Amino acid sequence: MGDARDTTLGNGRWSDAAVDLREVEFRRQRRVILRDVDLRIEPGEKWVLFGPNGIGKSSLVAMMSTRGYPSSGTVDILGNRLGKVDVFSYRNRIGLSSAELSRAFPPNEDPLDAVVTALTATTGRWRDRYTDEEFSRARALMSRFGIEYLCGKRMFKLSEGERTRVLICRALMAEPELLILDEPTTGLDLGGRELVIRALSDIGTQNRRMSVVLVTHRLEEIPRGFNQVAIMGREQGDESRAHEDAVSGADPQPGTIVYRGDLEHGFTDERLSTIFGMQLHATQQQGRWSAFLV
Repeated sequence: MGDARDTTLGNGRWSDAAVDLREVEFRRQRRVILRDVDLRIEPGEKWVLFGPNGIGKSSLVAMMSTRGYPSSGTVDILGNRLGKVDVFSYRNRIGLSSAELSRAFPPNEDPLDAVVTALTATTGRWRDRYTDEEFSRARALMSRFGIEYLCGKRMFKLSEGERTRVLICRALMAEPELLILDEPTTGLDLGGRELVIRALSDIGTQNRRMSVVLVTHRLEEIPRGFNQVAIMGREQGDESRAHEDAVSGADPQPGTIVYRGDLEHGFTDERLSTIFGMQLHATQQQGRWSAFLV
């Protein structure tokens, strides 16, 4: 394995983008989950990865966070190609909040430790030591998201919404170059959701250095300041065959990215209706999106 910032490969050069996926395909147990995925995210850009459940978003999150590998194609993260560089040498430059990561913590872990261990990209504090200043920063983050009262508790006793906010604080703790938030409002009530969205809006509008990928299937949970979207859908094919597959219970067509660009041209009624299989109408008001059945 090479150095984490070595960007050369043969006579070529790895991408200097924050995220660069090229011709990515992912297979699991003979089923093709993703095919022909291309996505480039430049440093400092704020993207939404949007699509219905079961389309392959979590598989892309695993690759972007260096916790999964493509079956074919290339994945470059922060100038490092998956499979060519030791991921642990640069994983602390990536902030991640996801349900899968949540399951990696020991049940008795103190939420404060779950946040501060982001500095070493580990789950479960053992003999590693952190400064008083680092703990103070972790507490300040938890206070910002309304969960400082969780310090001294145990992870297994937290509600789903509390765990979600702990993971967001952890994702921000190391001031990452790439921040990946997979369904960051899961389990939150209305007040908790709006608190998180407001904080993420601040990141979207004020932090010009950090690249952010927000993964969601809900328009109303997209914060202000996120101005690029990658929309996932099924591969286009024979509609009659797709209907026959649905009736017979066959595997659905692989997921892919069907649109990349600004939100206004992405969230059209026609595109959303096609992706979700029902007649939908999208609206935007005061910088927030929503959609409803017509």
